[in-house]
Amino acid sequence: MDATVWIALWAILFLASHLIISSSAVRPWLISAVGAQPYRGIYSLIAFGTLGPLIYEFARHKHAGPLLWALRAVHPFRELAWLLMLTALILFVGGLMNPSPGAMAASGGVSEPRGLLKVTRHPSFVAFSLFGIAHMLMNGRAGDVIFFGMFPALGIIGGMHQDRRKLRELGDRYHKFVAKTSFVPFAALIGGRVRWARGDMPWAAIGVGIVLAVVIVMLHPMIFGGHPLGQG
Repeated sequence: MDATVWIALWAILFLASHLIISSSAVRPWLISAVGAQPYRGIYSLIAFGTLGPLIYEFARHKHAGPLLWALRAVHPFRELAWLLMLTALILFVGGLMNPSPGAMAASGGVSEPRGLLKVTRHPSFVAFSLFGIAHMLMNGRAGDVIFFGMFPALGIIGGMHQDRRKLRELGDRYHKFVAKTSFVPFAALIGGRVRWARGDMPWAAIGVGIVLAVVIVMLHPMIFGGHPLGQG
């Protein structure tokens, strides 16, 4: 089969398995059968078992398929791609420092939103989405678009899926959190559901995000080949 088809098949398999194993029909059954910790192990094994072949196939056939668009030389789009990547790194780091109550890594009860959670209640999922969109802008071959398009698909579908699951599990506590926040960045702030305070500024996440951006620019040609966000 064509390399683009293989990339598409592995991307679909990764997304489907990722969502099925965390669904309301499968997740409770698995946890009751094997326990919460083994479930996380099974979840990780299946995720890596499908993501690994996808990355391998893409790495062997970068820029496969027909050219859908060519925006790499268009300066406004290049600048937008850099801005999206920097924002993605800041959101990803911020999501680790201040995880959403919907995330598996979050501990404790549902509290008042603070920091980046006032921007979006799913900073990590939004980070995945922005990462994918930035790379799709600069890599317009069909295989690239399918591979990097998987990230916004995972971010959007995963965030919606997680919200539904947490609403069932946590009930009114999470419902109140959802009512005060937004999945779409800045929607809750613009709508006046939450107010930004001086202490909400994520200086640490911004600093670490900038450092990561510099490191990625320096190491990208050695690790991935080519220029960051561009074809190579």
